[in-house]
Amino acid sequence: MSMNFLELVKSRYSCRAYKSLNVEKEKLDYILECVRLAPSAVNRQPWRFHIVCQEEEKAKLQQCYNREWFATAPMYVIASVLHDEEWVRSDGKHHGDIDIAIAVEHLCLAATELGLATCWVCNFDVELCKTLFNLPENEEPAVLIPLGYAAGEAKADRQRKPMEAIVK
Repeated sequence: MSMNFLELVKSRYSCRAYKSLNVEKEKLDYILECVRLAPSAVNRQPWRFHIVCQEEEKAKLQQCYNREWFATAPMYVIASVLHDEEWVRSDGKHHGDIDIAIAVEHLCLAATELGLATCWVCNFDVELCKTLFNLPENEEPAVLIPLGYAAGEAKADRQRKPMEAIVK
């Protein structure tokens, strides 16, 4: 029996320790289908997702975010915005960052549903990533997502603001 949405959201957390087990192809395919179906402004879908699971490619990505915990993940996803495809509102507001955020959270929640763990990594060397992965000028890597089975238990220190602080 699957969990309801609130239970799913409560169980998702930023995992910083992974087992060396590989993610099954069927699970990865399911997650990527959830990503593919994510909504975007004017349905532009201005994104590209790179799957990084070969040792040589993983080592390159680890140069972009050199943290011991990050290196424990068995695979990664590079989520990029395609700036020439993003919708731009009439006042000049670009929506690519919003669209990629929606798609990445679809990825994270789908992974959680399947018993996998993820973490949003935005504090990485974007230019080095673009160079090492030979990304075109219009493509900006926005988020790195380690993906795998968690090693250990989730930390229960997720303090959230009270409802009255966020809803007016």
